[in-house]
Amino acid sequence: MKKCRAIKTDLFADCQQREKIDKLGDPLVEIEGAIDLEALALEVDRMAPRSVSLQGGRPPFPAETMVRILVLKRLYNLSDEQMEYQLLDRMSYKRFCGLAQAANIPDRTTVWVFENRIGEAGAKAIFDGLSAQLLKKGLIARGGQIIDATRVPAPRQHFTKDAKEPLNEDAMPADWKPVKRRQKHGKSHYGYKLTVNVDKRYKFIRKIVTDTTSTHDSQHFEAVMDPANTSREVFADRGYPCEEREAWLKANGYRNKPLSEAQQRRNHGIAKTRACVEHVFAAIAQMGGKLIRTIGQARANFAMTMMAACYNLKRLAFFQRVGIVPA
Repeated sequence: MKKCRAIKTDLFADCQQREKIDKLGDPLVEIEGAIDLEALALEVDRMAPRSVSLQGGRPPFPAETMVRILVLKRLYNLSDEQMEYQLLDRMSYKRFCGLAQAANIPDRTTVWVFENRIGEAGAKAIFDGLSAQLLKKGLIARGGQIIDATRVPAPRQHFTKDAKEPLNEDAMPADWKPVKRRQKHGKSHYGYKLTVNVDKRYKFIRKIVTDTTSTHDSQHFEAVMDPANTSREVFADRGYPCEEREAWLKANGYRNKPLSEAQQRRNHGIAKTRACVEHVFAAIAQMGGKLIRTIGQARANFAMTMMAACYNLKRLAFFQRVGIVPA
């Protein structure tokens, strides 16, 4: 008697698997439905137009396809090599990028070249274009603004023999850039810094500033202030206040009065509000971690800007899934 097997072959197995993915809920389908990715691609082409080659050559992949690939790469913190492999291997990735029936898939070099072509200006165009679409959906900044910064680690540098000698004496070699090292609580941190402004009501990132990790958190306070927020309340930790800043806040109409003892006790109660920005950083860390694999400030700025844009994209998809409607 022939034994029955649980595995069955079918010529239409791919279609059946796609149907099951849709029933289970594909997060990429939610993201695709939440935002107009074609409009973002047009903004990227406007900010970083493609150069025309007079010698012909292979036609380029559409800008929308490449923007979708960059979104996937940042959502899951993939390298260029892994992005190429996953596009070949994962059905949901190919469908999201419009490559389900394509015979040719963008390889690692194509992804790298596109990133370098659009650069920081292209990433800023994606972030700003997404912010504009949030406003069109009625998700304006409300309830006050929360400002904070987070360290974005970079690969540790390999010390040369000449560099080790001053390090052993608690000094820093003269040719090192600030990104190389930052001391905090006696520990060295290597990487960059992302400062964000998050609105209290919806917890979207409204403004960002990128820099090296050696820069103090408070240096970009004024640069990330959002005058479009409907509330004049500003929430930040104790690393930000100073006399000059308090005078600036008062002159610009923001609430910033000295706290009485009763207000200081109440301050513990509003710590929950200030903690909202930590939820944003935790969500970014869940997208494959905050570590970036780039060398140089320009590429780091690109990666951190894409972090903020993809966080907003996931947040918007969540709003759409649970049915949150702006008041």
